[in-house]
Amino acid sequence: MWADESALDAAARRLDEWESSLVGQAERARALSASAQALTGTARSSDRTIEVTVDSTGLLVDLRLDEQTRQHSAAHTARQIMATTRAARTDLLRQLTEATTRALGVDDPATRAIIESHRRRLDAGPGTPDAHR
Repeated sequence: MWADESALDAAARRLDEWESSLVGQAERARALSASAQALTGTARSSDRTIEVTVDSTGLLVDLRLDEQTRQHSAAHTARQIMATTRAARTDLLRQLTEATTRALGVDDPATRAIIESHRRRLDAGPGTPDAHR
């Protein structure tokens, strides 16, 4: 009977540890979600005439144009805005990657999955809507 009680106690301890682990993971996930939603990405054009800020989803939330942009064609300014927006998204992806790695750890499979999901959503490479505009 002692062996059975000992095994039962060990099983109860493992369940308690597992429950604690799940609670900890849920807390880290909630904290990551809150911090990720607060992030923004910002970039400036190489000539410093354009500054773009994107929100945590990669959408443009602020665009600042220096008066010097008037010296360029509209097509040039549009290309610069698009390139700077891509750079702002890259900045956001860097921050999201750091926050996710910090919250969940570099070796956690969830970390890799979350980062890849952000990368697919924010990458404005060929084949994405921003690449065709």
